[in-house]
Amino acid sequence: MTSRTPRIQMLLTGSELMSGDTVDSNSALVGQRLGELGITCERKITLDDDLDALTAAISRISSHADILIVNGGLGPTVDDLTAAALAAAAGVSLTENPEALAHIESWCARRQIPLDAANRKQAKLPAGSDILPNTTGSAVGIAMTLGHCRVLCTPGVPGELRNMLDPVIDDIRRRHPDLAPRTILRLQTFGLGESAAQQRVADALPDWPQEISLGFRAGAPQMEIKLTAARDADHGLQTQCRGQLELLFGDHIIGEGNTTLAARVLELLCARGEQITTAESCTGGLIASMLTRVPGSSAAFEAGFVTYSNRMKSDLLAVPEVLLEEHGAVSEPVVRAMAEGAMARSGATMAIAVSGIAGPQGGSAEKPVGTVWIAWGSADKLHSCGLCWPVERSLFQTMVAAAGLDLIRRQLLQLPPLPWQAQQRRIDGAG
Repeated sequence: MTSRTPRIQMLLTGSELMSGDTVDSNSALVGQRLGELGITCERKITLDDDLDALTAAISRISSHADILIVNGGLGPTVDDLTAAALAAAAGVSLTENPEALAHIESWCARRQIPLDAANRKQAKLPAGSDILPNTTGSAVGIAMTLGHCRVLCTPGVPGELRNMLDPVIDDIRRRHPDLAPRTILRLQTFGLGESAAQQRVADALPDWPQEISLGFRAGAPQMEIKLTAARDADHGLQTQCRGQLELLFGDHIIGEGNTTLAARVLELLCARGEQITTAESCTGGLIASMLTRVPGSSAAFEAGFVTYSNRMKSDLLAVPEVLLEEHGAVSEPVVRAMAEGAMARSGATMAIAVSGIAGPQGGSAEKPVGTVWIAWGSADKLHSCGLCWPVERSLFQTMVAAAGLDLIRRQLLQLPPLPWQAQQRRIDGAG
């Protein structure tokens, strides 16, 4: 055990990472958890699935780092080489670990699949190593000490890594008990741009305290504002800063932690005993998908409709053909009729309906690519507005879906109907 801040590095392995077939999100996840301990990763490298290269890297890094986190290469295939590379670096053999074998047997039994040689390979670990439990996947993690360096091997599947990080963090804390964990408060927002948010803070709060680190992480569709207090003594100041941000960004703040627009909307609907339905054209069911990703969503969402063609808008949602002929599918009258039809068909009390031009083709001078009409609300309080988001197709769909959810959130909370970002993109006033 040591009281100094440990030096920590990461080694990512996988040909798919090197080729670009897989985008690395795992190091960000690890970095976030390390940040909560008050430490940062000083270096990370990515290597192909090459036994000699991986062995050399583990040997080299472990000679000067205190902690090495290896991510990837623990699976059943021939290119999963982490266990073999760690054994070679430690100068020990691979042996079948009884605890790892029992885990794989149980994993196979639950899925009613045979324990074949490929799966059994995952039980062969470096002699003298310990396991890190994997509650979801077939491959256990590996923990081993090389000299003064603790090597912690984790799976490359993001969901498995996320579940395994608790024992990884516990292992680090046992060996470095004097670490001072930071208190990190994350606020999720929608309708704010990163640069605009930073400028607002700079203008309104020029004396921001140095004790509280302020960070912005832009994403689609949400933006995260992060407040970090390095000392326990600064928790009160952190709370005070959070209050200032609430005054500054109030109606744009969705919630804390990792909450999403969909989760917040469902929470509000359940509290009111309301049901919501969706009528989607340009988003192709994305709003319904966002809602159903949330566990327990069936309590407030039973059905959604994807009506991509005019015929389906009429057949499934009873949109009058005369509206489609006179105004076109991307119009206020049609999107309002879609919302009304979806509520009538599903029995839901509220609806979100969207119809737009996602591009890259299909636009016109009157309705350019990026144009969308959104209707939201209840049968007796239905709103609508037109927006223009001239961005690439998938981002357009993401932002339109999120905007629909945010507009419902705002109505449920009796907030101003349009966020700042939507006001900048409005092509017609809210109805």
